[in-house]
Order: sequence, then structure tokens, then C-alpha cells
Amino acid sequence: MCCDYRKLNKITVKNKYPIPLVADCFDHLSRAKYFTKIDLRSGYWQVRIKEGDEAKTTVITRYGAFEFLVMPFGLTNAPATFSTMMNQVLHGFLDEFVVVYLDDIVVYGGTLAEHVEHLRQVLTRLREHELYAKVSRCSFAQETISFLGAHCGETTYSDGLQKSSGYRGVAAT
Repeated sequence: MCCDYRKLNKITVKNKYPIPLVADCFDHLSRAKYFTKIDLRSGYWQVRIKEGDEAKTTVITRYGAFEFLVMPFGLTNAPATFSTMMNQVLHGFLDEFVVVYLDDIVVYGGTLAEHVEHLRQVLTRLREHELYAKVSRCSFAQETISFLGAHCGETTYSDGLQKSSGYRGVAAT
């Protein structure tokens, strides 16, 4: 279902919470040897609309009027709201052994044992907050991962811009 929230977005007070800088995410990953990428299942749909605000998301169809109970796509504050929530959920882990960009989470570590313990902590925290991953889109305890369109490993980063001729490896700093 496609919803047009332009009128609502026009009168919405904008949430100025910053979205993470992609470069900052990669800076943290350059120190690690093991990576797990967790992709949340339908990320926005795991966020409950604030009680009392559901009517603002009403969609009228030939079958009736329907209100979203979870955050739909298209709301101007959806990315900032989601980013705020993820930072609250993963507080204490961020930049220590986790980077997060909206619904993409990377757990990283220098040793496999350390990585497994960090992963256990993150998965426990996600479960406590009733956030669920799409397992088919996750990669566990890998030495290289694809994250935000780039390939990351302990000593390399490639931006994926040269897909037709292979990846250009650049030493991590």
C-alpha cells in the first residue's frame, strides 16, 4: 500500500535527531576482525505509533478507513524516530562493538570469543525490546561483510563502485 503523507509532513514539527554519518560507521569497523550484520525485519513496522497519534496515519480505501498502529514509510520523522530508538536500545554498545545505521546493525570484535560475547549481548538487548531480525539477511561471525554498499574487512574496505571489474581494495586507516 502506498500512502501520500505530503500534507501531514508539511505540518509536522521536524525531529532534528541526526542520522549517523556513514564514514563514522566505517571508522569503527576498520579495527575489527570479525563481523556480524543484523538486518531488522521490517524495521519501521516494529515501531509502535505513539498512542493517540494513530488517526494521523489514516488511509482511506474503497474497503474503509484504516489507521496504522506501527510506523509507516513516508512520514518525515520516521528515519529520525527510528535512529533515536536504535540508539536508545543499543546504548552502551555503540562505538564499542556495535555500529547501527537505521535498521542495519553491525557487531564487530577483534577475536572470535569477544565477538560471540558481544553478539550475545546485542541479541539479548534486541529481544528485550522486542526487535526481530530477518535471519536470511543476516551474516554471522564473518571476516568480511557487505554494509551500506561497501565491503568491509580487517584490512580492507571497498566501495563497490567498480562492480563490473571487481572490487577495488583500499587499506583501512
